[in-house]
Amino acid sequence: MAIGSEEIFETLGMIHAQKLDIRTVTMGIDLHDCAGSDVKRVAQKASDKVMRQAERLVSVAEEVAQEYGIPIINKRVSVTPVSWIAAACDTTDYVPIALALDRAARELGIDFIGGFSALVQKDLSRASATLIRCIPRALAETSRLCASVNVGTTKAGINMDAIALMGQAMKEAADLTADSAGSACARLVVFCNAVEDNPFMAGAFCGAGEGDCSLSVGISGPGTIRAAVQALGRDLDLQTVSEEIKRVAFKITRAGELVGRKCAAKLGVPFNIIDLSLAPTPAPGDSVGDILEALGLDHVGGPGTTAALALLNDAVKRGGAMATSHAGGMSGAFIPVSEDATMALRAAEGYLTIEKLEAMTAVCSVGLDMIIVPGDTTPETLSGIIADEAAIGMINKKTTAVRIIPAPGRKVGDFVDFGGLLGGGPVMRVNTSSCALFVRRGGRIPAPLQGLSN
Repeated sequence: MAIGSEEIFETLGMIHAQKLDIRTVTMGIDLHDCAGSDVKRVAQKASDKVMRQAERLVSVAEEVAQEYGIPIINKRVSVTPVSWIAAACDTTDYVPIALALDRAARELGIDFIGGFSALVQKDLSRASATLIRCIPRALAETSRLCASVNVGTTKAGINMDAIALMGQAMKEAADLTADSAGSACARLVVFCNAVEDNPFMAGAFCGAGEGDCSLSVGISGPGTIRAAVQALGRDLDLQTVSEEIKRVAFKITRAGELVGRKCAAKLGVPFNIIDLSLAPTPAPGDSVGDILEALGLDHVGGPGTTAALALLNDAVKRGGAMATSHAGGMSGAFIPVSEDATMALRAAEGYLTIEKLEAMTAVCSVGLDMIIVPGDTTPETLSGIIADEAAIGMINKKTTAVRIIPAPGRKVGDFVDFGGLLGGGPVMRVNTSSCALFVRRGGRIPAPLQGLSN
């Protein structure tokens, strides 16, 4: 597809006035050839390969950003799920691999490296169980490493044994980083129907269907969409509003693909996908919540919120899909609480609850994202929240996820500030009715009839 640079210049007003940016360029790197029995040797080979393949990622991204005048906020790497490359290791400690990957990211100036991951939707292999048990230490002893675990799919059902382990892992990771309000959990996400080409953290990994090395792009642009909706005024119907969102999403996607292709060409790797997602930041005016309120809601979380989000998500996908034949990843609208200033404010005001957020995840891109809960929340309650979200994804054939932070020592109403893109937000109330027996039953929730689609 031919993309002219003149299309970039149409977006200059969006960049300067409406905070349009490329949220991330993410290089996927296959590490299967690093497998072996000696964990230290595996760690060294993985680090060496990342250093070699991603050596120029940051410099090229900065060069292209300057050339086109579009900020590229994050430079990231995703690798083959570590549970796969560590499976032959004669150890129960995969933390050395985590440390090596984190060190490589730090030396390269990479913002995050994802792939300390396992896919356990049907059962727990020895390597997958080992990796899950290593997640708390791996995250507590690193700063740029991200971890993810896929616990269910529409085809396989939901692995409740894995979900029980993940509730415990979240709790332990938070406790190990109590001095920073459990910040390790901001780099841990639990999926249902995880995708293999996601460029966004904390859930990025280089899946089995990916090549040796490629480059993907995650775009952003909530401020641009909000400005377009506000410019329409209050009298136009929702179909007209949807058409305007589609038009702006088309422009944003074209700009993102041009930047991604340029970076890939300079790096000498294939261009993979562009993720069409609206990814907010804590900066004023860069909020998905602001878009929903511009559509006519007094407060995000009130009646009409789920319908407004459904309209937004669909319009972004329609507009983006017309602009590229390489759409992938999550592609839609993210609703992280702490990373979105308006969402965090409405949560603090009481308009936005975890239950309402769960309903919204049925129509958005991911799920319960960057939600801070009391530090005394039990592992079983965390597992129950994960199971609820996985059920939404399984039944609706969509990706859902949970990135939740049980902040040690914090109670409902406290405010936690993680800084940077992670932002900050209130500690939200959790329903404390016990689901411990349900979680401890274990086993697998069978796949729904929707999964019998062959």
